Amino acid sequence: MSDSNAPLRLIIMGVSGSGKSTLSLALGERLGLQVTDGDDLHLPESVAKMRAGIALQDADRWPWLDRIGAYLAASSSPGRVVACSALRRAYRDRIRAQAGAVRFVFLEGHFELISQRMARRAGHYMQPQMLESQFRTLERPTADETDVITLTITEPVNQLVDEAISALPIHRSLPASL
Repeated sequence: MSDSNAPLRLIIMGVSGSGKSTLSLALGERLGLQVTDGDDLHLPESVAKMRAGIALQDADRWPWLDRIGAYLAASSSPGRVVACSALRRAYRDRIRAQAGAVRFVFLEGHFELISQRMARRAGHYMQPQMLESQFRTLERPTADETDVITLTITEPVNQLVDEAISALPIHRSLPASL
């Protein structure tokens, strides 16, 4: 059983356009967690590459994943939530190595739906044409990754929040609004 005073460390993961930022904010608000978008922890050089439509390489990602893990590891109670693609098992393992006890919420959706969502959003540096690269990179979590909760993005955000909370091993008192 987990320590009821231990901070909750969450990664909301999935391809770009799956709703990571939206769910992170909603979960953070509901659970009283500090929320950060993993995109904000990228180096400026990596953001410039993505703006130019250039996919990042692992050498670009390792320091970013380390910063995310360290950010989560430094959390105090009640905890933190980070929106982060974490597309490959190695990336999730890298975060686990830095953050300790972390839970992942995988937002799963079909390419067509996510592509439509991305086409509607303005001002984001991740270009819609890079979605194919993200789907090629994605390694869906396997059954042995017992710290991953999978949610389908076709559900409304409030329902996704409810499903995530019910699947989390939360042993502390939650706000009465739950």
